[in-house]
Amino acid sequence: MRHNNAGRRLGRTTSHRIAMFRNMVTSFLDHEKITTTDAKAKELRSIAEKMITLGKKGDLHAMRQAAAYIRDKKVVTKLFATIAPRYKERSGGYTRIIKLGIRPGDNAPLSIIELVEEELKVKSEAKPAKKAPAKKAAPKAAAAVAAAAPQSDAATAETVTEDAPKTNVTEGDESCEAKAD
Repeated sequence: MRHNNAGRRLGRTTSHRIAMFRNMVTSFLDHEKITTTDAKAKELRSIAEKMITLGKKGDLHAMRQAAAYIRDKKVVTKLFATIAPRYKERSGGYTRIIKLGIRPGDNAPLSIIELVEEELKVKSEAKPAKKAPAKKAAPKAAAAVAAAAPQSDAATAETVTEDAPKTNVTEGDESCEAKAD
């Protein structure tokens, strides 16, 4: 039994596991999204949230604690300057894990771990009110409406694709801040 043994070992020695998570949290805070296995993502979530909490404190001691774990000074600066201020009103839950499926080579379950963005909450509040339930129409009228619907959907799809902004992303510049998502 594993009483009082929290955390996953992930088939690695302690020093290898600690070094791996230091590298992963550095990459995660630098790119704000990484793809990894489910187990590693779940372990990385707690470490990353602790680093963001240190960033929210913002004092010198917290910065030195974060710099002792994160391997890149630029990432520490990014954490305290840009990432932590985004979550000043949020009291936890800074990351999201999205399951992707399995990896073809070894059948390992993959996930994306990413930082939660505040803009997503604004979009969900802007939903229109529920429509009143429509009255049941005659079967002949419903068939006529259904036949006309695919033609109108095709016309609206063409206008949507014409109005959509087109962005060209070049992979030559690997600067994280300048990259369009």
